[in-house]
Amino acid sequence: MEPELNRRQRLYRVSAIVLKRREMGEADRLLTVLTRDRGKVTLLAKGVRKSASRKAGHIEPFTHVDLLVAKGKNLDLVTQAETLEAHRELREDLWRSSWAYYIAELADAFIQDEDPHELLFDLVLETLRRLDRGDEVAMVVRYCELHLLALAGYQPSLFRCVQCGELLKAETNFLSLERGGALCPQHGPHQAGSVLLPLPVLKVLRFLQTRPWEQVSRLRPSLEVSRQVEVLLEQYIAYHLERGLRSPVFLSRLKQGLQSADAVPVQSAGAVPVVSDAYP
Repeated sequence: MEPELNRRQRLYRVSAIVLKRREMGEADRLLTVLTRDRGKVTLLAKGVRKSASRKAGHIEPFTHVDLLVAKGKNLDLVTQAETLEAHRELREDLWRSSWAYYIAELADAFIQDEDPHELLFDLVLETLRRLDRGDEVAMVVRYCELHLLALAGYQPSLFRCVQCGELLKAETNFLSLERGGALCPQHGPHQAGSVLLPLPVLKVLRFLQTRPWEQVSRLRPSLEVSRQVEVLLEQYIAYHLERGLRSPVFLSRLKQGLQSADAVPVQSAGAVPVVSDAYP
């Protein structure tokens, strides 16, 4: 009985989202998963690359899976896996699956190992569900970005100037990447590295930040504003991570290829201009 008791004490069950996987040896894989109760963890799935493996189909990227895990000396081992949500529609759409890889990379970058955060888990899972059921991609991703930033402690301040504290007026303002918030026209031009924050972009960011998804899902900004919001958030995220992510580079190339085939709408606006250090 004692060996059986010890074995049970070594086992635990988790609800997890597979963020990424890496090959290890000839037949194994290392999985980075986001769990509801244990945060982000790295697990070893032994033998899953063998044709006879029954676990392989359950631990694909973006899969919401129930795992039975055994505690190991260096790495915990996946002993059983059961798919809860396969997100099959998402997986079969190149455009949406590419954005799902971006969401997984974003979560992996901001979430610390073994730091449980149920709201972050729920946000990532709900984002994958929205991509899977065909919700509008740009709004799904921008909503996730802003709310993930908030949950990770990097929420941009968008209602008052972070320099003087005054409420922002309905005009072109600025965003300070370094200070994590908006600046009024009086202080923005003198802040090195600040970016222009046009009024339509500010309105969209505020809407995404403060409204529930049911309202955000009906939002349809112009292609120009949508592109400016995307670029600005990409800059903001890269600044606070102190590095760029790999997925946006691939997505940019994919977008160009799909646009040439008329598969996705053209985003016409360029990057949000950066204010020069020598700005008067």
